[in-house]
Amino acid sequence: MRRKEDADKGVGKLNASTMKFLAINDRIEIVVAGKKKMELNALSMPDIPENEVWINADEMKALGLSDNSIATVRRVFK
Repeated sequence: MRRKEDADKGVGKLNASTMKFLAINDRIEIVVAGKKKMELNALSMPDIPENEVWINADEMKALGLSDNSIATVRRVFK
């Protein structure tokens, strides 16, 4: 996960091929260390590296997550 000041709150930006691989349509769930969880709207962006999710810096700070944190990313099951 990467902190990005210009990212909108409530949105996780991912590479389009990553979204396709994980079968993500509209929402993602991010889990860090099995404890800290967040749900975000997924936005496909072609210029983002395949192994990164860009998230609003203020949201990450509120959860106590640093830039370049390692997390599990999955689609939200309804």
